[in-house]
Amino acid sequence: MSSSEQRRRQLAREKFERQQKRREEARRRTRRITAIVAASVAVVAVIGVSAFVVAGKDDDKDKAIDAASSQSPTPEPSESESKAPLPPMKIDKKATYTMSLKTTQGDIAFSMDAAKTPQTTNSFKALADEGYFDTTKCHRLTTQGIFVLQCGDPDGNGMGGPGYTIPDENLDALGKAGDDGKVTFPPGTVAMANTGQPDSGGSQFFLVYKETKLPPTYTPFGTMDKASLKAVEKIGEAGVEGDQPDGAPKKTVTIEKASVEKD
Repeated sequence: MSSSEQRRRQLAREKFERQQKRREEARRRTRRITAIVAASVAVVAVIGVSAFVVAGKDDDKDKAIDAASSQSPTPEPSESESKAPLPPMKIDKKATYTMSLKTTQGDIAFSMDAAKTPQTTNSFKALADEGYFDTTKCHRLTTQGIFVLQCGDPDGNGMGGPGYTIPDENLDALGKAGDDGKVTFPPGTVAMANTGQPDSGGSQFFLVYKETKLPPTYTPFGTMDKASLKAVEKIGEAGVEGDQPDGAPKKTVTIEKASVEKD
């Protein structure tokens, strides 16, 4: 057998082994997420929602199916999670700030109260100032059980982040959880997505366009104005690709430019 043929087979075998490893990692992540969102399983059983969890970047773009994951705005942590520090605090903690998103589906803006969410507000300003959100897509829309548009992932697959995590803030803003362990996120609320673990927010956030019940574990840090809420409602009304309850929005939402300014 020629050395070139041996090398070709070796490379093919190594590629197969990498794919198998990724799939096993995806299965482990799926089991972990299922445990995290166990409180939402009853809702899933009623509405029969199925959604996807991205298994990782691969030639085949393998995907693992996990019904429970559709009931929480939960990005997957990066496989090579960085320990980068939070941006230095530069905002006025007594002020309010407005984050403006120029998108392909209209302008979306929301106010942020730095007194209540100083770390989150400071992080979003720092990221926006460096162009982090520019030309990124809002990668996820949910239309059953919960009603949110999720954005802020530079990778566009639910796995991206800035390399650091933000501490949870303002978790009691929406009141005490009911018997179901959830609070109501009213339309217009902007909150942090996380991995299901405390203090695990990064850059991904979700825009609530219809009353949604979730556990009080997601930092609510912004409020959309009426025009912005209407723009997100239209995206929600258009639905998800393939007429699924959870996935990429039919109306592609690309953030062309993001900025944060002090009011």
